[in-house]
Amino acid sequence: CQIPLCSKCTATKEHRGHVFTDLEIVFAEKCSLYNTEIAKIRSYFEPTCQDLKKEIAEDVTEIKKIMEGIRTSMKAEAEAVKKLVDTVTSEKMEQVDKIERSLLETLSGQNKKLDDYINSLNDLIKTFYGYLSSSDIDNLTFALKSENLIIQPIPETFKPVPPVFTAGQYSKEDIAKLLGRITVPNTKPENRKIKPMETASTHLKPTEKQGKQERQKSDVKQTLSLSSSVTKVREYTVPGVPSVYHISLGKSGRFWVSDGDGNLVQTDLKGNKIQKIKTSGGSEGFHTVTQDGDLIYTDKRNKVINRITPNNTITKFIKTGGWIPLSIHSSHINGDILVGMIKDTESKVTRYNKTRTEIQNIQRDNKGQALYRDPHYITENINGDVCVSDYNNGVVVVDKSGQHRFSYTGQGSRFDPYGTCTDVLGHILVCDYISKAVYLLDQDGQFLSQLQTPQQGVEHPRSVCVDDENNFWVGQRNTNTVTVYKYLQ
Repeated sequence: CQIPLCSKCTATKEHRGHVFTDLEIVFAEKCSLYNTEIAKIRSYFEPTCQDLKKEIAEDVTEIKKIMEGIRTSMKAEAEAVKKLVDTVTSEKMEQVDKIERSLLETLSGQNKKLDDYINSLNDLIKTFYGYLSSSDIDNLTFALKSENLIIQPIPETFKPVPPVFTAGQYSKEDIAKLLGRITVPNTKPENRKIKPMETASTHLKPTEKQGKQERQKSDVKQTLSLSSSVTKVREYTVPGVPSVYHISLGKSGRFWVSDGDGNLVQTDLKGNKIQKIKTSGGSEGFHTVTQDGDLIYTDKRNKVINRITPNNTITKFIKTGGWIPLSIHSSHINGDILVGMIKDTESKVTRYNKTRTEIQNIQRDNKGQALYRDPHYITENINGDVCVSDYNNGVVVVDKSGQHRFSYTGQGSRFDPYGTCTDVLGHILVCDYISKAVYLLDQDGQFLSQLQTPQQGVEHPRSVCVDDENNFWVGQRNTNTVTVYKYLQ
């Protein structure tokens, strides 16, 4: 009858003939069931929810980042439209000034004609008075017949026809079209993936439960770490250059290399030269591949940045005014173009957006001190930091707002940095001319290790970059060999 009883009640009439069960056994069985449920909660449901919360937090960060990018792009579009409005207004003002000058010149000519005519009338009056003072009637008669003493007609003048201004016909919608639009894709949100629950056992020891939870969390995202040693993966020989001062990795298994004399060569992974261009560059990181796969490079002589499209067309991409562009980097985060420049004794880093609009200049720290002297290599870290290899000031790092974070000046008494790049873990790799080594720093500028030294086969490192497989490439002076190494596991 499913009623709990004490031992005295088992012999009563109401329960006579019933089958009795030990309540301790029942209680133990129910406790076991609840312990199983508790184990499921602790080993699966709660960790899975925590992982989902972590994903949501990452999505929040990503959404904020995307929205901030949209705001920046909208502001850039607005600035571009404002500049166009200013340009068109200036041209129309110049047109108005020209028309005004022409009309005023015409009126001034009419004025001069009338002044000359009035002067001739005054001269005629004087002549008439001269003859009146004479008593000779013959002279008066002769003078009145003279053509020189006839009053000429008043010169013809006319009223000018001024221009008419017709106001432009536009609406708020027209302006909105100029500034682009924001659309939300009509796509059904994708469900977050939840790993299937494994059978939770109440017989797991606490340490085994913790280990299982840790394994579940580590499966969510595979991580990389530094290897205990650096391993050579492969090697390329680049035709057409005696040395490798900078490398830009492109798409479709092709890459660009430049030497210290401005020779810029594109080659494939088999060592076949695809094209070669003579530029004004030198021992700087003066070229980079954009998100669209185009190569852009600085032209110091003409103070412009050129673009090479996949069909090998070269066009002027950005004009830098009076500044000489040295180094350049295309952001993997938002496609912005970062350019290191010099002018007389000044140096700066300028940021352009995708529409080639100048949106930021980084030149001094919050104390007014110059950040750069020779920004000859430039890159960007995963957190948006701008990292500049400055031959005089070391590796200078500012955050995305342009605030100085730190400067790395080497391990010894002297440090002359050349090529620099960053990886997916935020490490900063930089070549040192003095120690002939490739240094590895963390994203806060702390020295971690020397990835390559002369003892390991790299004699004169000048350029370094990281590929999609998380290997780093090293180019050297006095050799056209590019070596690829594995350093992460």
